[in-house]
Amino acid sequence: MSTITKKRKKALSEYDIDKLFTIQEASSIVKKISNFNFDATIDISVRLGVDPKQSNQMVRGVVSLPHGTGKEIRILVICQANKEEEAKSAGADIVGYEELIEKIKGGWVDFDVMITTPDCMAKIGPLGKVLGPRGLMPNPKTGTVTFDIGKAVTDVKSGK
Repeated sequence: MSTITKKRKKALSEYDIDKLFTIQEASSIVKKISNFNFDATIDISVRLGVDPKQSNQMVRGVVSLPHGTGKEIRILVICQANKEEEAKSAGADIVGYEELIEKIKGGWVDFDVMITTPDCMAKIGPLGKVLGPRGLMPNPKTGTVTFDIGKAVTDVKSGK
């Protein structure tokens, strides 16, 4: 038998659990009933009306949020010296090449996203044992292996 707290009862009384809401209505309800002392997260379920068993109806992709995620993201860029200035001007927090690779080999992973250029991937490949389990390994499909470093950094900073 679980008990419901006063705050939970008050929150549940603010809306009808069986009703479907538009995004604007739902966000106003969430703002009204939220009384946390920290940045809370919400889960959104969207019915797309597609059949995932059909290969032409698969839904995959990346979304750039208009106002970002609200989190401060530390971006590491590993590139040749000619791309370093582009990365710094786009907002990368840590930029380098050989010295950062050695630091990561030692177990340092104090960053959230790693962006690199295709010509540096040969040196980054052996770091897969350190980066892979943490989900930090750069990947061309996610846009973290590219020659357009500036665009990749601004995309990640803006919430991609």
